[in-house]
Amino acid sequence: MFKEFKQSIEWGGETLTLETGKIARQADACVIATLGETSVLCAVVFEKKPKVGFDFFPLTVHYQEKYYAAGKIPGGFFKREARPTEKETLTSRLIDRPIRPLFVPGFKHETQVICTVLSHDLENDPDVVAMIAASAALTLSGAPFRGPIGCARVGFVDGEYTLNPSCDDMHKLRENPEQRLDLIVAGTKDAVMMVESEAYELSEAEMLGAVKFGHDAMQPVIDMIIDLAEDAAKDMFDFQPTDYSELYAKVEKVGEEAVRAAFAITDKQERTTAISAARDTIKAALSEEDRDDSQLGNCFKKLESAVVRGDVIKTGKRIDGRDLTTVRQIVSEVGILPRTHGSALFTRGETQGLVVATLGTGDDEQMIDALTGTYRSNFMLHYNFPSYSVGEAGRMMGPGRREIGHGKLAWRALQAVLPAATDFPYTVRLVSEITESNGSSSMASVCGGSLSMMDAGVPLKSAVAGVAMGLILEGDDYAILTDILGDEDHLGDMDFKVAGTEAGITSLQMDIKVAGITADIMEKALDQAKAGRMTILAEMGTALTGAGDFSIHAPRIETMNVPADKIREVIGSGGKVIREIVEVSGAKVDINDDGVIKIASANAESIEKAMAMINEIVAVPEAGKIYIGKVVKLMDFGAFVNFFGKRDGLVHVSQLANERVNHPKDILTEGQEVKVKLMGFDDRGKVRLSMKVVDQETGEEIKNEG
Repeated sequence: MFKEFKQSIEWGGETLTLETGKIARQADACVIATLGETSVLCAVVFEKKPKVGFDFFPLTVHYQEKYYAAGKIPGGFFKREARPTEKETLTSRLIDRPIRPLFVPGFKHETQVICTVLSHDLENDPDVVAMIAASAALTLSGAPFRGPIGCARVGFVDGEYTLNPSCDDMHKLRENPEQRLDLIVAGTKDAVMMVESEAYELSEAEMLGAVKFGHDAMQPVIDMIIDLAEDAAKDMFDFQPTDYSELYAKVEKVGEEAVRAAFAITDKQERTTAISAARDTIKAALSEEDRDDSQLGNCFKKLESAVVRGDVIKTGKRIDGRDLTTVRQIVSEVGILPRTHGSALFTRGETQGLVVATLGTGDDEQMIDALTGTYRSNFMLHYNFPSYSVGEAGRMMGPGRREIGHGKLAWRALQAVLPAATDFPYTVRLVSEITESNGSSSMASVCGGSLSMMDAGVPLKSAVAGVAMGLILEGDDYAILTDILGDEDHLGDMDFKVAGTEAGITSLQMDIKVAGITADIMEKALDQAKAGRMTILAEMGTALTGAGDFSIHAPRIETMNVPADKIREVIGSGGKVIREIVEVSGAKVDINDDGVIKIASANAESIEKAMAMINEIVAVPEAGKIYIGKVVKLMDFGAFVNFFGKRDGLVHVSQLANERVNHPKDILTEGQEVKVKLMGFDDRGKVRLSMKVVDQETGEEIKNEG
């Protein structure tokens, strides 16, 4: 009934298998990729007729994780998978970025790639497996896809690169000083298409080495996909790009001068208006038939691209008049909002980010329910891109894929310099409000985020800056651009974002719009990006060079450790004791399973009160030490004295005084303050106290007495 095809290789210490022909046979192609015991199904469907009037390629990639894959039931109120998680959104973007440029130009047929995680062994991350499955499915589908691509995850431990480190290694990246890199690289047989990374101040040479290592490591995967395609691929879809050269010649003739004049304007809003006017001029000069041609939009873009790219290659002059390496003017300001814990306004040219830092307690940590388990994060970065930032009116909606992706990139860049939780026990939330945008707002979020946290008093290891690089590639000629504008990103061949400190790179993201770039171009881009980063860091230093004063509006947090066997006593039955501590002291108290207690309050006295109450519970009295206590009960055989927190001990009648005492009530009354020495503990752990060895006036021990 089934015509199955299968290929397997040993890869990175695990078996990688690709299967097709048994499941989802009505899709144009379906491949199940398995690495270890992690399996991802990818189905590809593309419409056989193009979308009319579309001036872009309608490709959508959906990556979805099913909780059954890890033997789990979704947490929360609704017990089914619903809106995409951050991980699903980021992985969807991760897969989209390297495959989109490899479709034949002009292909406007709606295409859908759906990746579903079917099994997860909690060792091999499904994102790499999903990208491999997507590459294989597209290669088999018959779509005009100029692949296949491969993919690999790269780690860096003790100066050595590692292939496909485990999920546990990557989740604990901040806690493991030996593991300094989480990098995903995708590419074709000859070139790199995409890089996404989180790093701990690696040098440019180390990052380039990681990319090369990953590209070499993916070659067996590409070969396996080709072998599978030789057996199972469908015939290539008969697609012929529309020839609009005749229409383009007309557009170029009537419009080149107007377009060139528009791109000579340095102000973005004025330039946008002039480009729109140039398009209107071109339309007016064309015949009615040509104005109605669906390819007219492509002609406009091609003309604009030719003008901008040609000028950069020939003269080295850019849209705003800069040379290839100059960073736009920077203005950095901190502390601009009176009640927030930390704030910064970072402006670079016509790109501006208002970044606000808020400090919270352990209660504010984000709880994440993932396939690998539930874990908490004490650092969040949320990026917002309102339509007014580009002078447009748009719908107000929740964060989309772009906002989530840009926020995560900035998060990766900054998390490497955060202090350890034991040194700075705060939850940190950054919000980046992009108030103006003309290129690289994610890198403005990095710069503003660094300044904002320092303004809030967060003791960062170092300031972090980011810069976006671009590329114009025409045959063998190319130009690398520092700090690209929006139009240079739109009309160029590469978006290459590099963030880091003076010591090294903390995040690298690269997207290529052509069929990959060489290692030589990448090396030059990294070196040029380093120079740009140093310039930006120097400018940021004029606003703030280190952690500022701690905001009076932020909570103060103190930490203390208690023995694990005392945790239950601090919490009390049903949480009774810890609730009492919170109510009496007015401070927030949080205790974890390791006995680490975080006490938070804006009031120092509240913190001190809570710490004192906890110490009373967990502190252990020392034998041989003298304490001041209070008589709480008198019995025939002695007096019970509360001498240590809530702890009582017995002073036997023989230890009340040096002379004989018939009954404790003869010399003591309940509530009386006395001084006692802890003599030790009996066989049952009960306290033995003595009054007669202590001078009740001075509190000094009486030597050589019983």
